[in-house]
Amino acid sequence: MAYHLEIKNLTHRFGGLQALTNINLTLEKGEIAGLIGPNGAGKTTVFNLVSGFYIPSEGDILVHGTRINAKKPHEIAAMKIGRTFQNIRLWSEMTVLDNIRIAQHYQLGYNAVDAFFNTRRFRRREAEIAEFARELLAVFKLSDLAGEYPKNLPYGVQRRVEIARALSLKPDLLMLDEPAAGLSTADIAELIDYIHWIHEQFKLTIWMIEHQMEVIMTLCRNISVIDFGREIARGNPDEIRANPEVIKAYLGDGTI
Repeated sequence: MAYHLEIKNLTHRFGGLQALTNINLTLEKGEIAGLIGPNGAGKTTVFNLVSGFYIPSEGDILVHGTRINAKKPHEIAAMKIGRTFQNIRLWSEMTVLDNIRIAQHYQLGYNAVDAFFNTRRFRRREAEIAEFARELLAVFKLSDLAGEYPKNLPYGVQRRVEIARALSLKPDLLMLDEPAAGLSTADIAELIDYIHWIHEQFKLTIWMIEHQMEVIMTLCRNISVIDFGREIARGNPDEIRANPEVIKAYLGDGTI
């Protein structure tokens, strides 16, 4: 089977600390998959390795069969892989619209000379980028906030802006790192609906880290669990709920 994403024997060390050991994961094209585990299990490290912020100590990461271990974040973004972050990383001194626009920098289609001389190609591409950004804002019901600064917006709205920015890359793999973090119960229900809609509308593969089990169990049919940097379980929601290793890892957490 040809996988969208394949991780083989992924191991990573920070100095003398072994953060991940022999992680093996696969994502099929078009699925919504989950990566869960207790705090400090290594989940975000996996995402950072896939998105190019770290280089693996050992193992391989393949996208559509192409090894991406040594690629930089902008090169991986150009391979149509978008992501959000556990801690929101919007540009607070730029408007919501400009946050969406600037994320398309890798596919501008013009060079510095075009920008300097304000050529027709420069003007056309800038107009196209702005139009697509406004379309995304409309999808996320953010059009009225296009000129606002993210730092002035409620947390739940900032999350929507961040997801919209990731989608401005036109990805076919969208990685969501704790998208429900800090959201109210009502916002979480809305988030689940948004992710369902995004999946259907944009025909994406979606891979998410999440501590809110309602989100994972509702959206994901394929869930991997890691603890202390090792995979301890893999399966559908019912299998994960009943797995004794998962129950042990979450003992006292009350989320499974």
